[in-house]
Amino acid sequence: MTDSTIDPRITDLRNRKDKAKLGGGLERIETQHAKGRATARERLELMLDKGSFREVDALVTHDSHDFGLDEQRIPGDGVVTGFGTIDDRLVYVFSQDFTVFGGSVSRHHAAKICKILDMSMKNGAPVVGLNDSGGARIQEGVLSLAGYADIFFRNVMASGVVPQVSVIMGPCAGGAVYSPAITDFVIMVKDTSHMFVTGPDVVKTVTHEEVTFEELGGASIHGSKSGVAHFTAENEEDALFIVQQLMSYLPNNNMEDPPVVPSTDDLLRQDEELDSIVPDNPNRPYDMKEIIRRIVDDGQFLEVHEQWARNVMVGFARLGGRAIGIVAQQPAVLAGVLDVDASQKAARFVRFCDCFNIPLVVLEDVPGFMPGLNQEHGGIIRHGAKLLYAFSEATVPKLTVIVRKAYGGAYCVMNPRHIGADLVLAWPSAEIAVMGPEGAVNVIFRREIAAAEDPVAKRNDLVADYRSRFANPYIAAANGFIDDVIEPHESRPRLINALEMLQNKRDRLPPKKHGNIPL
Repeated sequence: MTDSTIDPRITDLRNRKDKAKLGGGLERIETQHAKGRATARERLELMLDKGSFREVDALVTHDSHDFGLDEQRIPGDGVVTGFGTIDDRLVYVFSQDFTVFGGSVSRHHAAKICKILDMSMKNGAPVVGLNDSGGARIQEGVLSLAGYADIFFRNVMASGVVPQVSVIMGPCAGGAVYSPAITDFVIMVKDTSHMFVTGPDVVKTVTHEEVTFEELGGASIHGSKSGVAHFTAENEEDALFIVQQLMSYLPNNNMEDPPVVPSTDDLLRQDEELDSIVPDNPNRPYDMKEIIRRIVDDGQFLEVHEQWARNVMVGFARLGGRAIGIVAQQPAVLAGVLDVDASQKAARFVRFCDCFNIPLVVLEDVPGFMPGLNQEHGGIIRHGAKLLYAFSEATVPKLTVIVRKAYGGAYCVMNPRHIGADLVLAWPSAEIAVMGPEGAVNVIFRREIAAAEDPVAKRNDLVADYRSRFANPYIAAANGFIDDVIEPHESRPRLINALEMLQNKRDRLPPKKHGNIPL
């Protein structure tokens, strides 16, 4: 069949689709490549299974009466939307196209994204947004702002219904930042992606501070200081690989369980190295990440917020092929103490896991809450209460292993039996008390120590006696607060066994519209 025999309408359709695939044109695509950045469609090809992407609304254009843009009607209107698969599992996607009006959001651009969010909720599948936009399309005025608000509303409606992941591939400024902020995970790319409410020029005008894009809202800043970014990627390919890894742990929606992957790791494996990993001196640090790697399947741990609030670790792993969420203190950083940021970090992660039926495993070594003026004035009471609230309302299987310290109010916060833990195990090195032996002795025996001929020797004797009598797991076990004291090398098979026991757990909260978490 020659072109002359093809229906002209088909030829017109092909031309329109070819134009859509070129976005803003070859010159702008080359400019994008010169900056080390892929195009919207190339990113989707890298992220999704080969040949699985199906586009939606490819022929949408902005309204012809838009001020100054009457002659620039580009099919797609600056965003590529549709669906595909990752590891043969359905995902809905949108990818903003910076080559078309700088990826700016118009009314129709926003409507395309809203359609994808509506489809994801209706069909119960995750949504991944690749953000690369200069912001609202100024020519459209309030229509563009209305589009943003429509997106935000759907982000909120989808929250806790389907997983939402935002990948920041370029600029994301002004009101645009609030859509990623509502989603479950934000992934940023070093050096090429930026997020901020107001840019460097506005900051300079208002506060007279000189600041670069990277210093204000780069990936390293949001990954380590603000906590806005859950993952920071080295490049775009790395960012899209993180999406693929993350999706492997998540269910399609809140009515399903996470996928079970047949484990190649021995379910009964016991690692004798765990028996000596915790130092005899309770004040010496160690790396909790090493314990995690020795317990979980194949040592694979996808850490979330790795560079932010590092005194607490959260992330995903598998035990016996089942996806789990891990919350663990890191004694190598600030002794694993809970502070404002760590409490927020852990609370948000706990609530995510509870939304999507991911069992929680807590590895506890917490000396308490961080003392100090900054912490108290920063709201440590309110933020610590978030973590307590999150664990208390979670209905997924909840397991706790007390590795070493569990002191004071921090013991109450870190998923003990009293706030709903289904199984609490302790290592022999566990110390459960109102406070550490040194602090307790100073309070209880202050007069005896002051009156002793050798106060230092007296104090040391009392500390040793207190530690042997009280700073151990057996009093809690005698009261039923700990289900068993186990040898460290038993941890993996015991946790796998507990997850199997709890796989049909049913738990219900009292009827209510929603609780009032101390935000």
